[in-house]
Amino acid sequence: QVQLIESGGGLVQAGEALRLSCTASGRTSSNVGMGWFRQAPGKEREFVASINWNGARTQYADFVKGRFTVSRNNAENMLYLQMNSLKPEDTAVYYCSQRIGYTTMSSAAGDYTYWGRGTQVTVSI
Repeated sequence: QVQLIESGGGLVQAGEALRLSCTASGRTSSNVGMGWFRQAPGKEREFVASINWNGARTQYADFVKGRFTVSRNNAENMLYLQMNSLKPEDTAVYYCSQRIGYTTMSSAAGDYTYWGRGTQVTVSI
C-alpha cells in the first residue's frame, strides 16, 4: 500500500499564497497520475488539479486556473500545489491522491486509489 501525507496548510488572508506538499511512502510509484481535491464543510469533495506521471501534463478546475499550479518531484516522491491569490472560497481540507496502474491525470475522484488525510487551508477576508 501507499501512504500519502499532506502538509503546508494554514491560515492566511485573502490574496496571500500557500504551497501544499504531499509526501508518498510505502509501495509508491512515480509512474502514476496524482491529483489534488478539496472538501469544504457541508460540501462534497471536488477536483482541484491533477498531473500525469512525469509532470508533463496538468489539469485544473476552472475556479483555480491562473492561480494554482500543480507540480511533482518524482526523485523525492513529492507532489506540490502552489496556491496564489487565495480567496475565502478556497477554504477547505485539501487532499492529495494517487492512482494505481494509470500514468494519466484525471479529474474523477473515483480514479484514485490512495488518499492522504488532508491538510486544512483557511483563507480569511
